[in-house]
Amino acid sequence: MNADISEHDRSTRFRLDVAYQGSDFAGWSRQPGLRTVQGVLEEAIATSFGGFIGRPALVVAGRTDAGVHAVGQVTHLDLSPDALDRLARQRGGRADPAGALARRTNGVLGTYSDVAVTRASVAPAGFDARFGALWRRYEYRVADLVAGRNPLQRANTAWVPTALDLDAMNDAAAVLLGLHDFGAYCKPREGATTIRTLLDFSWRRDEDRVLRADVRADAFCHSMVRSLVGATVAVGGGRLSIAEVVRLRDGATRDDAYAVMPARGLTFMEVAYPPDDQLAERAALTRARRSLFPQFAQTEDVE
Repeated sequence: MNADISEHDRSTRFRLDVAYQGSDFAGWSRQPGLRTVQGVLEEAIATSFGGFIGRPALVVAGRTDAGVHAVGQVTHLDLSPDALDRLARQRGGRADPAGALARRTNGVLGTYSDVAVTRASVAPAGFDARFGALWRRYEYRVADLVAGRNPLQRANTAWVPTALDLDAMNDAAAVLLGLHDFGAYCKPREGATTIRTLLDFSWRRDEDRVLRADVRADAFCHSMVRSLVGATVAVGGGRLSIAEVVRLRDGATRDDAYAVMPARGLTFMEVAYPPDDQLAERAALTRARRSLFPQFAQTEDVE
């Protein structure tokens, strides 16, 4: 082995698909003194190796805010050849090192943990959970007077004490689609753009009559989904007009015309990546755009 080849260059990248109930987490990102999804997962992975690898560094597709849930979060980590050899010594580890990594991690987390690795795989060449993503998708759940209150759903469903007009909410959602400056629907962050492309936004009632919003965009700025949901819920409740939704969209200035919905109703559902032979190109393009034009970078701020 060439001595000039770094340990990172010889590492193996793993993709981990992750689900979590966000109620008791202070968001995804590691924070001193707080319980976070990243912190708990990194500690579990380190413990599963008996401290041999130190604390791993997970890279995530979308950083979720405190109280937000996920069923389709994606993250990656790099393991050294020595760590890979330790995985190979586990039952079935030589044939399926990713499966061994998931089993070990979930074993440390425990059977009834509020976070779990749902799938693990050796990542294809060029894969980057963060920079390689094409889009992210969220779902928001709202129970109104039509649906009624179900205590079993209190962790992942927001409650609105009125009957909401589904058609009006969909009409309002439709005028928000496309490329816009969503400054009126994002919490401002210094140095971060609020320009996004909203690819899908629609509402439906499920079999329990709970309202579900499907929201998909290239990336999201801080509190964007909960703000979009808040505006359309205000329309559905007769407190905001569609003309006002458009005025806010075009003015790109945040005000108190609507209430931002609580985090409990929001779930990170899915992230999409290009075909394997385009992964490296996509990640390189995203990195270059953020480096050259940071003021226009499509960053995935916390949601």
